[in-house]
Amino acid sequence: MSNTRRPLVAGNWKMHGSRAENSALLEAMTGQLDKLQAEVLVCPPFVYLAEIAGRLAGSRIAVGAQSLCAESTGAFTGEVSAAMLKDIGCQYVLVGHSERRSLFHEDNELVARKFVAAQSQGLIPVLCVGESLAQRQSEQTFDVIRAQLDAVLALAGIAAFARAIVAYEPVWAIGTGLTATPEQAQAVHAFIRKHLGTQDAQIADGLRILYGGSVKGSNAAELFAMADVDGGLVGGASLKAAEFLQICAAAG
Repeated sequence: MSNTRRPLVAGNWKMHGSRAENSALLEAMTGQLDKLQAEVLVCPPFVYLAEIAGRLAGSRIAVGAQSLCAESTGAFTGEVSAAMLKDIGCQYVLVGHSERRSLFHEDNELVARKFVAAQSQGLIPVLCVGESLAQRQSEQTFDVIRAQLDAVLALAGIAAFARAIVAYEPVWAIGTGLTATPEQAQAVHAFIRKHLGTQDAQIADGLRILYGGSVKGSNAAELFAMADVDGGLVGGASLKAAEFLQICAAAG
């Protein structure tokens, strides 16, 4: 992890939690983060966002959404716009999470539009990229990730990455208990930085690239020790206060 990029640990709660569970989780975490250098972000389900954003206002914990609509307004039942997220206090939003890509068939072009929609309202997009197990076994990892990045570059341009975060999440390591080795993670993170660096080396060097894929308290320190791993996008472990705090501590 670079000393020049402030580490970030993001907790993606996915479709978990209740008001009581969320309250207990935040109560256990708030006040425990003051000594840490890492920035901390939580991404609850939509229905809890406003309440949690209000509770965490002024705290060390930032709030983000798990997705958003690519459109700014209109007849899109069930969708949530960037302006709405901004209005209730969100600062970040995940775009292109592997589950959105695989389960809801969001392609690279739609993800790019969501990235642009987020930035249009001052939200910081966390662009998720990653390959499936079949793609890794076929040695397509870099081709897949290049295409995911290039779709955003084509629509938003390299300058947009100065106001964004990238998260590498190997699909084969999400919720499976499998984890990329620190060396595997570093190789992909270095590729992402190098690829973006061909367009602007300064922006690429300052970009925070998170690792997401079964990050736990037991493996976080090894992953975050890699030169191009600037923190984590944490799934299930972010629902356990003690373990999430351990991960945050490993980041700095």
